[in-house]
Amino acid sequence: MTENSIRIGVLSDTHGRLDEAVLEKFQGVYRIIHAGDVGDEKILWDLEAIAPVIAVKGNNDSELLMAPKERLAVIGDVNLFVVHEFAKAEELTGLQQKLIEERMLDVVIFGHSHKAYQGKWRGTLLFNPGSAGPKRFNLPRSIGFLEIEAGEVRAEVIELDAEPHWV
Repeated sequence: MTENSIRIGVLSDTHGRLDEAVLEKFQGVYRIIHAGDVGDEKILWDLEAIAPVIAVKGNNDSELLMAPKERLAVIGDVNLFVVHEFAKAEELTGLQQKLIEERMLDVVIFGHSHKAYQGKWRGTLLFNPGSAGPKRFNLPRSIGFLEIEAGEVRAEVIELDAEPHWV
C-alpha cells in the first residue's frame, strides 16, 4: 500500500454476528463494503464507526434493513457494483454479462456462497470475500480487501481465526 492508494474492506454474510477481528483488520480503510446477508443493522453501525459503509441486502435480510439490493459506487475512478448474488466468471448469465458491459464495471463485489472467489471476465474483477459470519459448509471464514491505485484494482482475501470473538 502506498500513500496514493485507496484501501477498502470487504465482507459478506455476517448473518447477525460480527467478529472483533473484522473491526481490528478494517482499521484505517477508506470505505467498507458489505455484500449482503447482514442479519442485524447494528453491524452496519459498528462498521460505520470505522469508515463509511456501502451495503446491500442479501437473500436472508429483512425488508426492513435500510439498504438497497444493489449499489453502484465510484471510488478513485473505479466503477464498483455491489450485489449479494452473482456468478463466477465461467458461469455468468447473459444478463450479468450485459450488466457488466453496459455499466462499464471495473469490479463486481458479491457474497452469498460463503466461499471466497476472485476471477476476471473481460477485464472486470469479480470478487467474493467469503463469509465473515458464523462458520458454515466447512468453509473458512474470511474477509477481503481491495487496493485501488492509479485506476488499477488488486484484491486480497484474509482468513479469519476459526474461533470468533463476537462483538
